[in-house]
Amino acid sequence: MLDTPSAQVPTLSLADQARDPHAFAAALGQSFERFGFAIVADHGVPQELIDRAWDETQQLFALPEEEKRGYFVEGAGGARGYTPFKTEIAKDAKHVDLKEFWHVGRELPEGHRFAGEMAPNIWPARPEGFKDTFTELFSAFDTAGDKLLSAIALHLGLDADWFDPAVRDGNSVLRLLHYPPIPVDAEGVRAGAHEDINLITLLLGAEEAGLELLDRQSGRWLAIKPPEGAMVVNVGDMLQRLTNHVLPSTTHRVINPPPERRGHSRYSMPFFLHPAPDFLIETLPQTITPENPNRYPEPISAQDYLMQRLVEIGLIKK
Repeated sequence: MLDTPSAQVPTLSLADQARDPHAFAAALGQSFERFGFAIVADHGVPQELIDRAWDETQQLFALPEEEKRGYFVEGAGGARGYTPFKTEIAKDAKHVDLKEFWHVGRELPEGHRFAGEMAPNIWPARPEGFKDTFTELFSAFDTAGDKLLSAIALHLGLDADWFDPAVRDGNSVLRLLHYPPIPVDAEGVRAGAHEDINLITLLLGAEEAGLELLDRQSGRWLAIKPPEGAMVVNVGDMLQRLTNHVLPSTTHRVINPPPERRGHSRYSMPFFLHPAPDFLIETLPQTITPENPNRYPEPISAQDYLMQRLVEIGLIKK
C-alpha cells in the first residue's frame, strides 16, 4: 500500500523570498497550480520549538482517556481543546477517521470583536509548559503563513500585503494530531480523502509515510515525501474559491501504514490558516476569464463558509 509513486512537488526555500520575492512567488504559484501543494524548507520556525512541541504533543496524547475527555466540549465543533478518536469523518466518506486531535486557536484580548466567533483556548493542566509552547508555535506559524500569503498575492498580481487585513485576527487553528496504533484489519484509513477548508495549510510531521495527494492530471494517488524538517503547504478551499480554481485545493489523505508499522503512533501538526470571520470570500476579478467564468457569483463570509463545512465533516451536528 505504501509503494505509491512520489509526487514531484518541488522543495522551495522560504529564505529565497527575501532575495527575490517575485521569483519565489512564481515558483510557489507554479507548484500550487500544478499540485495544489508545495514543500517549503527554511520556514523560520525554530527547531528547538518544534522539538519541544513534539515532546509535549506526545505527552498530551499519552494522558489517560478520561483526563483527555475532560477537555472535550460537546457541540462546539472541536474548535478548541480535545476531539476524541473516531469523531471526524471526511465529506462523503463511509468510515470515520482513525485519529484524535487537539485544537489551539488565536489568543484574543478580553472584549475582542470576534469573541463570539472564536472560542477561548482550553489549556490542559499537563504537560507543564503546554500553553507557553503552543502560544509560541502558533505565532511562529502565523509569521510563516503571512510570508507565504505575500508570495501568493504577488503570484496573483496583487500587492504583497493584500492578505494582511484579511488574516489580521484570523480564525486560524493549530491542530495537534495523533493517529494511534491500529489493528491490521482496521476499517477505514487514518484520514479519509478530503480537501482543507481554509486559505492554506502549513504542515509539520509529514516525514512519516502516509500522506498522499490525488493528482489531477493522472488521477493517481501520489506520495508526498518532504525532506526532514520541511513544511508541506497546501491550498485550501477558501483560497480555491477566492481564485476561481486558479489555485486548486487538492484532494489528499493519510493512508494506513504497512502491517509492521501499524503498532506505531503517527503525529503531525497542521496549521490551518484562516481569514477573519467577517472576511468576504469574493472571486478575484483577475481570475475570471472567458475560459474560466466565475464559478462563485455569490460571495460568502469566511464564518458562514466554515460553519457549512464543519457540518459536512461531522464536527457540528445540524
